[in-house]
Amino acid sequence: MLSHVRDARIHWKSVVAVVVTALIALLTAPTAAHATARGSGTVRQELSQPDYSYADAIREAVWVDTGLDGDGDGRTDRVAVDIVRPSEPAEAGRRVPVIMDASPYYSCCGRGNESQTKTYDASGNILQAPLFYDNYFVPRGYASVLVDLAGTDRSDGCVDVGGRSDIQSAKAVVDWLNGRAKGYRTRTGATAVKATWATGSVGMIGKSYDATIANGVAATGVKGLKTIVPIGGISSWYDYYFSQGAALYDSGPDWLSGYVESAGARTRCAAVQQKIVDGAPRSGAWTSFWSERDYVKDAGKVRASVFAVHGMQDLNVRTKHFGQWWDALARNGVERKVWLSQTGHVDPFDYRRTQWADTLHRWFDHYLLGVPNGIDHEPAADIERSPDHWTTDRTWPPAGTADTTLSLSSGATPGVGTLGPAPATPGSTESFTDDPALWEEDWAAAADTSTPAKTAFSTGTLTKDLRLSGSSSVTLAASSSTTSAHVSAVLADLGPQTIRNYLGNEEGITTLTTRSCYGDSTAYDSACFLDTAADTENVDYQVVSRGWADLGQGKALTPGKAYRITFELAATDHVIQAGHRLALIVAGTDAGLIDPADTTPKVTIDLARSWARLPLSGLAGGYAAVPKQQPPASATAGSLLGLPAARPVMRPVPGV
Repeated sequence: MLSHVRDARIHWKSVVAVVVTALIALLTAPTAAHATARGSGTVRQELSQPDYSYADAIREAVWVDTGLDGDGDGRTDRVAVDIVRPSEPAEAGRRVPVIMDASPYYSCCGRGNESQTKTYDASGNILQAPLFYDNYFVPRGYASVLVDLAGTDRSDGCVDVGGRSDIQSAKAVVDWLNGRAKGYRTRTGATAVKATWATGSVGMIGKSYDATIANGVAATGVKGLKTIVPIGGISSWYDYYFSQGAALYDSGPDWLSGYVESAGARTRCAAVQQKIVDGAPRSGAWTSFWSERDYVKDAGKVRASVFAVHGMQDLNVRTKHFGQWWDALARNGVERKVWLSQTGHVDPFDYRRTQWADTLHRWFDHYLLGVPNGIDHEPAADIERSPDHWTTDRTWPPAGTADTTLSLSSGATPGVGTLGPAPATPGSTESFTDDPALWEEDWAAAADTSTPAKTAFSTGTLTKDLRLSGSSSVTLAASSSTTSAHVSAVLADLGPQTIRNYLGNEEGITTLTTRSCYGDSTAYDSACFLDTAADTENVDYQVVSRGWADLGQGKALTPGKAYRITFELAATDHVIQAGHRLALIVAGTDAGLIDPADTTPKVTIDLARSWARLPLSGLAGGYAAVPKQQPPASATAGSLLGLPAARPVMRPVPGV
């Protein structure tokens, strides 16, 4: 890459001095990466090596000024930053890059499968840093930086659940590492400290809330943040608590704030807590509170590369978060990579440990050390097809994926219809009565049975594999018998298969009693972690994607009046095998995942004005939708779906 030359008139003595200094550094100190001749004489840069002592690493604490006064005490808030960095580069006058995890969980809840918390020595310097990042990467020439978000653990300020305070907590540290913010040796003192040991290149990593903060900081466009690795991260907080107006199960952000904040924050942050309550009504209304916490809209500001990791069966941070973030990054040309597992809300360290450590190592070497190891030219996507069996794709969604429109049609049995290319008969309908005691597993188990609480539409038996890759949508023209209705739609693979038991206690893994080590240890911080194995089960069906919506979008319905709604289903990548069937199930309350409406409606669907739009490959003659009309179908596609060929009829789609 070309760079601008500020002044070409450099004195020859300066050139000699620079060259000599560089040679001395190379000859007298361990290198961060080794070069090795290969094959035809080309030189390939290898991985950074564990050349530095973890036992002798520098451990220190710094409090970085965020520039905000969230708790209103008259002084700007400082966030606690715990640092573990190799001593040898500092002694040689060399700087190191940073791997940073900003979290609210370091004291309240712990990190990782073993719920590790930070521990400290008598001087307040960190003894145990949770997870393996410090053990593994500090010996390889990186600094590990762990940030307590405002209002948690040893930091000032208040938790605001993904808002300005949370994001600024971490962004200020990136700025400090680049010389743009102030840091202090103590929480209240005046002794300033600078990150003279840091190159300014920062990679953020973390799972869940931590991943969310990484997304949010990247969306600010902060300089120096070179890459993020969000694992199961939120991309829009509204979509964590609501789905198109329907309240997701159980609680709002005020509960989460109270859960993670420190004891001190509870006594000083009542006003912030009230702002959270006021800004996030359980009505599902979009407010300025949610706009502030929507990182997707700011994807165009992202400078960092993104290595996203998500469990396709994550029922906590659903894959809608990954899908909309990925699509927005793609539209803005952001370098990106993804791993999609069959687990729930699980860290890849606990389902693909060796490959994860190696891939993460090469990723950070490339984006933080500048090592040309080729990882940026490797396949962009790793997908878990069955437990512990992975495939790769050059791009994601893969080439050949096409948005395909399929119709919902009645069958011979009420509530058991077909999903395919043939348009529904005008005037045909299907109905269900909401049963808040049932959920998607109940519906899928009875997909071929007429039951009052759902209606199901399935293909015939597939004659070849059909791959679903990306985000789907369902458009319904529906009426309610009452003034409110929540509607759910799920895609299910009907057929025998072995899957990860994502509904189990550990969401697809089993923790063993043995340990494996990744990095170096001290007496207080072990690099050896409990091993895991896949927790599997044999099933006859599997829900592979889901979505929910409030039919009235926050407004009272007129009973009997038809409403048009298009709602999104969570992104996924799933192969429905030949011999299986793909089903779309439409019902009411998905118990345990969304809250029911305040009435118990009977919902009637106008099938001729409803359809599903699915990103499919393996289906010849895709059905890209034609605006305002039903697209013609293909005889070949009909046979692949095990259904009669569609009639080439153009059908208007009137507004509702």
